[in-house]
Amino acid sequence: MEINDLGRPSAPALDPAALAPLNGSSPGVGVISYTLGGGVGVLARTYGFAADQVRSVDLVTADARLRQVTADTDPELFRALLGGGHGLGVVTAMEFGLVPVARLYGGQLVFGGEQLDEAPAAYLRWTETVPDELTSSLALIAYPDLPQLPEPLRGRYLAQIRIAYTGSAAEGERLVAPLRAVGPRVSDDLREMPYAESPTIHRDPSDPHAYDGDNALLSGLDAAALRRVAALTGPAAPDMCVVQLNHLGGALATGGAAAGTVGHREARYALRVLSPLAGATEDGPGSDEAALAAVRALHAEALAAVAPWRLGRSVNFLFGPHGDRPDAAEVARSIHDTDAHHRLTGLKARHDPANLFRFHPAATPAPAAVPV
Repeated sequence: MEINDLGRPSAPALDPAALAPLNGSSPGVGVISYTLGGGVGVLARTYGFAADQVRSVDLVTADARLRQVTADTDPELFRALLGGGHGLGVVTAMEFGLVPVARLYGGQLVFGGEQLDEAPAAYLRWTETVPDELTSSLALIAYPDLPQLPEPLRGRYLAQIRIAYTGSAAEGERLVAPLRAVGPRVSDDLREMPYAESPTIHRDPSDPHAYDGDNALLSGLDAAALRRVAALTGPAAPDMCVVQLNHLGGALATGGAAAGTVGHREARYALRVLSPLAGATEDGPGSDEAALAAVRALHAEALAAVAPWRLGRSVNFLFGPHGDRPDAAEVARSIHDTDAHHRLTGLKARHDPANLFRFHPAATPAPAAVPV
């Protein structure tokens, strides 16, 4: 994929061949940054991280040298790029494999009102039972009362369960029956669809806006902790929060032939919290330091509720300028295990000792004594 294709949805053009890339939930997200961070896609539990499908990367390093990096030409750098590569250079092209998928069964189940307490707990129980061919997430969102929002969402606190299943629609219906048994839904649009329609599952906003967010990769989770997160981030929260819990595992845990540096593959869930920054200006989110500090304090309190299961962070779900945080060093270390973090900082010292590329929380070069 060439660099001028980064922001374009690629699945529709590939539909006739029954092949698709491991794209994410939003077609407007750049494929390079998404893939360098690992890439948790719509079919992640079935086919793994997007980074696992990469075959080659064209990279301009800080010395202005263009390199074609593959598992054969530079295995150490290639592995580092796939899951930890944001700060090692500028990627101008990437070649990756496609997966055989032309259709899926998917959509959303949306719960509100009396089902708001039971739906998240039911979702957690349900994730213990589903096959690897089913990828899903739970979103908890307190929508503001704004006229530009659709009437079913306006001013409501909702639990949205997003589902993508590569098996038959009939088997999909059977699998989601325990969720439908929770009770009446605000909406239910689960259906057979061509893969080209997969962005309709999450319906991520297409307009850019300023926000900040943090996350936790988890070895497990219980309903009481999830209720605590919901209480801290729901309608009574001082700032609007969007909470999303991704069910991981399956092929994400095993890796592919590329064997990249994606951290904490053993995680069973990813919990992320983000908030719009209404006080941000054209100078960026950090232009209102008080608002940013308040949002980060709220996120930290919410994520503290899941501390017993926390393995680390996903770099894909770190939103905002986290390199200037007081705990920036801890954030950087949390993305990978200790050995992988040392390898990445060592490679950074070798390829970009002046820290020209500051796009990754782990972008500070290690001292020369750090082994590579």
